[in-house]
Amino acid sequence: MPVCPIDTGRYGSGEMKALFEEEGRIQRYLDVEAALAEALAEEGEIPLKSAKAIREKASVKIVTPQKVKEREKRTRHDLMALVEVLAEEAGEHGKYVHWGATSYDIVDTSWSLIARDGLSIIRSRMRRMRDLLCEMALKHKGTVMVGRTHGQHATPITLGLKMAVYAAEAGRNLQRLAQLEERLIVGKMSGAVGTMASQGEKAMKIEERLMGKLGLRPAEVTTQVICRDRFAEFICWAAITASSLDRIATEIRNLQRTEIQELAEGFETRTQVGSSTMPHKQNPVDCEKVSGLAKVMRGLVVPALENIPLWHERDLTDSSSERFIIPMSFIILDEMLMTLIRVLENMRVYPERMARNLLLTQGANLSESVMMALAKKGIGRQKAHELLRIASIKALKENAPLLDVLCRMPEITALINEAELAEKMKAENYIGKAHELVDRAVAFAKEQ
Repeated sequence: MPVCPIDTGRYGSGEMKALFEEEGRIQRYLDVEAALAEALAEEGEIPLKSAKAIREKASVKIVTPQKVKEREKRTRHDLMALVEVLAEEAGEHGKYVHWGATSYDIVDTSWSLIARDGLSIIRSRMRRMRDLLCEMALKHKGTVMVGRTHGQHATPITLGLKMAVYAAEAGRNLQRLAQLEERLIVGKMSGAVGTMASQGEKAMKIEERLMGKLGLRPAEVTTQVICRDRFAEFICWAAITASSLDRIATEIRNLQRTEIQELAEGFETRTQVGSSTMPHKQNPVDCEKVSGLAKVMRGLVVPALENIPLWHERDLTDSSSERFIIPMSFIILDEMLMTLIRVLENMRVYPERMARNLLLTQGANLSESVMMALAKKGIGRQKAHELLRIASIKALKENAPLLDVLCRMPEITALINEAELAEKMKAENYIGKAHELVDRAVAFAKEQ
C-alpha cells in the first residue's frame, strides 16, 4: 500500500507525477532504445528492418513494468532487465537492442527527457504565479501599509511594492531556470567510460542522429554518466525557488496574525474547517504547507551536491539517492507552486486594517520623514536624527502622538511650522518612488 504522501495523492499534480511513474519512466527508456536503433540503422550499423522491429516493440504495453521487474529479480540490474525483455520481444532482431550502449546512456538521456517535460510544467506555473504577483503589485501600488524591519514598525510601504519585490524575485528565478535548462537538458551515447569506443568510427554521427531524434543536445563530454553538477544545479535552483515561495508564504502567514490581519488566505466558508475543536479558526494552512515543503526541498540539496564527486569514471552512490531527490524535487516544487497560486488567486486584502496599523505607533513611523525635512533646513542629518530620537523616546514615554511632542519643541517649530509637520506625518506622503518602482519591477518580471 502507498506510504509516501506523494503516492497517496496528497502532493503533486497528475501531469507531473505521470512523468515519474514507473510506466512513464520505462517508456522513456524504451524511447531512447528505439531511437538508438534507428540512428544506428541510418548510419548503416544495423539492418533497417531490425530498427523498425525494435521500435514496434518499444512500448510499455509490450515491455511491461511487470515483465521488467520479474526479470530484474534474476539480473539484479533494472536496465539490463529491460534490455533482455525488449530483445526477447524483438525476436531475431533483438540482438541489436542496446547496441554499443551502456546503461546510463539510456538512463541519463531519459532523465533529460523527463526533466524537459517537468520543467515545462514548472515554468508554466511559475509564470502564472509571477503574473498574479504583478497584478497585485499594480492593483495595490497605492495601498499604503506599515513597513516592518526586525518585526517592528518601520516607515510606510505599499502592498504593491511588497508584491513587486516578490514578482521581481520570481522573474530572477525564471531567468535562472532558462540558464540552467541549457546545461541540464542534454543526452549522451558515449559508452562505458565516455570514450565512445563501443560505437566505433561513426560514434559521433550516431550520437548526433540519436539526440536529433529526441530533441536533445549531446553533452560536451561525459564519464560513464552525465556529470552530476548538472543535476545539482537544478536541485539547488529548486531549493532557491522553494525558498522564494516560502518567503511569500511566511509574509502572508505573519500578516494573517489576528493582531495584524492585513492579508489572509481565502477560506471556503460553506465547508472548510479551520480546527477540529475551535470552530472559529481560519488558519493559513496553504501557506504553512508551502513553508513546510520548502524545508524538505532544501534538504535535498546536500545529497545532490554529494552526488557530484563519484569515484573515477563513476560509482553507484548517486543512483539510489537520485531515485528520490530528482522526482521529489519536481513533484514538491509543483505542489508548492500550485498551492501558492491558489493562495494568491483567493487572497483577502484588508486596507482598513493596514490604515489602522499605521496609527499604532502614533506617528513614530514617520520620524524619518521629519528628520529629513529638518536636515534639509540646514541643521544637518546627524543633529536632525538626534532631535527626532529624543522626541520619539519622549512620545513613547508619554504615550503621546509624535506630532504633539514635535509641536512642543521650539528647536523644531522654529524650522518647520505645525502645518508642514502635519503633512510630513501623513503616511501617504512618505512612500517615495513606490509607484515607479512597482512599474519597473513588474516590467522586469514580465520579460522573463
